Amino acid sequence: MSQGKQDKIVPLLSRALHRIRTTPPRIIASPATQPRRAAVAIIIRVVPPPATSLPADVPTGIPTLSQFFELDWVKDPAARPEILFLQRDGGSSDDLKTSLSGEGSAHRSSKAEAQLAFPGGRMEEGDEGGLYTALRQTWEEIGLDLAERDFTCVGQLDDREITTSLGKRLLMILSPFVFLQLTSRPLSTEPAEGTCVHWTPLEALVGAVLPEMVGLGDSRGKWTSVTVDAASRLTPRHAAILKLLIRVLLGNMQFPAILINMPDQSLTIRPPLHPASASYSVLTQDVLEKGIASHSVAPEKQKKMLNQCQLKLWGLSLGMTLDLMANMVPEPLHSQQTVGQEYPSLKLPFRPVGTEGMRVDAVAPSLASVFPRFSYPDVNFWIWVFGKRYREVVRGWEASIREGGSNDRRLNWAGTVLNNFYAAVRKALVVVIVFRAIGALFGLVFAGWWILA
Repeated sequence: MSQGKQDKIVPLLSRALHRIRTTPPRIIASPATQPRRAAVAIIIRVVPPPATSLPADVPTGIPTLSQFFELDWVKDPAARPEILFLQRDGGSSDDLKTSLSGEGSAHRSSKAEAQLAFPGGRMEEGDEGGLYTALRQTWEEIGLDLAERDFTCVGQLDDREITTSLGKRLLMILSPFVFLQLTSRPLSTEPAEGTCVHWTPLEALVGAVLPEMVGLGDSRGKWTSVTVDAASRLTPRHAAILKLLIRVLLGNMQFPAILINMPDQSLTIRPPLHPASASYSVLTQDVLEKGIASHSVAPEKQKKMLNQCQLKLWGLSLGMTLDLMANMVPEPLHSQQTVGQEYPSLKLPFRPVGTEGMRVDAVAPSLASVFPRFSYPDVNFWIWVFGKRYREVVRGWEASIREGGSNDRRLNWAGTVLNNFYAAVRKALVVVIVFRAIGALFGLVFAGWWILA
């Protein structure tokens, strides 16, 4: 990507982090029936150009957020903001981490695709709060101490309710915390077994949701979808016959995702210390995990490993990332807040079922990322039929945003929207299954009559 477009990412990041710092998050209290809570850490750093002369550490105390973005190496047009994701293997026994990473239910179109998550996990007894949980889990998972002076906690995004697939049962309340690395020196990580760390350029994500900022042709992030077997979400794990029946009756669910084609210099667990050359050396899995120099790895193996750098961001992780990037969008002008006027928002190439004509991308982009679209059109049709209340809530939320958000912080709009959407989905699935059963019964009766006649 050209420097002219790259140097726009840092100001967007600055706007987002300043807004997160000054905006109180919506805190959701845990009900007495489900006290479980969890927290994740969204970690961001700015990588200076390799040839830049850098200070060894933070020179005089810890800089403020404004002072950080005024540092010369941060303002450099070639500086590269990055965000940390984890790739966990599918064999984790921790059901919470499995739900946070979205693994276990998606059909991967290729072994090269990886599903991404943020470091984090369940709040344990003795944790002093969500922030402490995010700090502890990050240290346990990747060996990164966010309590050191190298990092600052910028703030917290809104709490979110994590429910079962159809919203019938609350599983936990999740709190995302945003951290910024204040130092330019690369920090090593020690991922737990089965965990891989990916420092992903923000440009790849911004290019997908704010294409006018970086240009469509230069973006490494492209919109795609993840196909999930509906039976895996709606039936017990060991009910093989019921799974087969639901799979035939309801098909698959599709969720939006960002497919990230990772550049070799951005896949880093232990970043190289600023090489003298104009670009980073080629990093392979051996370099990242074993410290083996890339020139000692056979070229055929290097090519094979680099071809595996396709990452999929979807589900909860995509929702939290969209919440972060929604803060990059400029505040709408007062003249844009009237009904019928277009106002700034992320550009999402999809609409949840039943929201045609509504600006869900502007109201709650993270919600748009978790609403599934079914592979059978009649299922989507019945969701639309039963989604009147759900659409009314979305319109009310949109009106609140246009009026300056006076009601936005006092009401749990996201929870209300999700509850009504899931209610519409449950009704739609019941109707579809009944109609399928009636059709099958009539088909059997007709077939029997035709054979006997």
